[in-house]
Amino acid sequence: MDELQKYELESTIEELDGYRGKHTELITCMIPKGTSLNQVKKQLEDEKGTASNIKSSSTRKNVINALDLAIRRIQEVKSTPDNGLAVFSGFVTLANGRESLESWMIEPPKILKTRLYRCEQRFLLGPLRNMIESDSVYGLLIIELNEASIGILDGNNIKLLKNIFSGVPGKHKTGGQSAQRFERIRDSKSKEFYKKTAEYMKEFFWDNKKLKGIFIGGGGPAKEHFMKQSQLVTQLRNKVIALKNMGGDGMSGLEELVELCQSDLEEQEITRQRLIIDSFLEKLNTEPNKVAYGEAEVEDRLRRGAVDKLIISRTLPKEKIKFLKVLAEEFSTEVHLVGDETQRGIQFISLGGVGGLLRFEVYD
Repeated sequence: MDELQKYELESTIEELDGYRGKHTELITCMIPKGTSLNQVKKQLEDEKGTASNIKSSSTRKNVINALDLAIRRIQEVKSTPDNGLAVFSGFVTLANGRESLESWMIEPPKILKTRLYRCEQRFLLGPLRNMIESDSVYGLLIIELNEASIGILDGNNIKLLKNIFSGVPGKHKTGGQSAQRFERIRDSKSKEFYKKTAEYMKEFFWDNKKLKGIFIGGGGPAKEHFMKQSQLVTQLRNKVIALKNMGGDGMSGLEELVELCQSDLEEQEITRQRLIIDSFLEKLNTEPNKVAYGEAEVEDRLRRGAVDKLIISRTLPKEKIKFLKVLAEEFSTEVHLVGDETQRGIQFISLGGVGGLLRFEVYD
């Protein structure tokens, strides 16, 4: 899911979450990939029979009408899309205060795995929310000389994947040759431990296409020694974002590590936004004919197929963002959404909140 798909899904969830039925009369139907649409339609027809037993005549009528509308929407589709289908219908109160029978049919940007039917006072949005929350994955490692804990941060969920015990003996307090030999054994055991930990890191994270970075924590020097001696593969080594001084291990330690890394996690998204805005501002100063800004100018350049990268502030109206996205898609233009959390973001808004890096110069 790219950032624009995520934005659109967030907007849809926000809209649907704002609706409430007078009673339990809002329909949610989640249809995973591979599910027979005929079976789903039959289930909804059966639910109409169940709804006919509702005592309140107004509620009964609203539920049956909502089911009929959901069935009609599903009939518009020949087969279940690759990512599945989510259908919502029911009588809702619109912004003008008028109650209206409305429906939404969504092909989600990620694979829908949950099949469900519910008739509630609000739409059930959990499966769609989970798609947003699990978009970012970070590897977690807490390492000390005696043990290590490997975990993963998937959206807001922290999971302990492996505890590893080193077998490295404690420090030897006597002198002489035996102490030196003991230290050599200890050093050898620690290197074996670091290597084994690196192998587990590769096992858990090498093939994870969503992995955005790795955080490593620990109270002693083991984390630094691990980075130097473990032979951690370059692909994962380059993803290490920060080393954090901390105590604790296991699940509680992973939670502490994530808490310590909150500013770094926020910085990842802010950094991405900063780089694209910096690129735009630099071009504006050095090659002004290779950029466009302001809604009218950018829209004109989009229609000419001249925009390589389109930058849009999240502060623009949703309708405008969707409109610009449609234009961008016609010419395979990259779309970047940026916020107003930084000074650069605010500066970009002062230029109209929309800009483009051009493929070629355009002269009026």
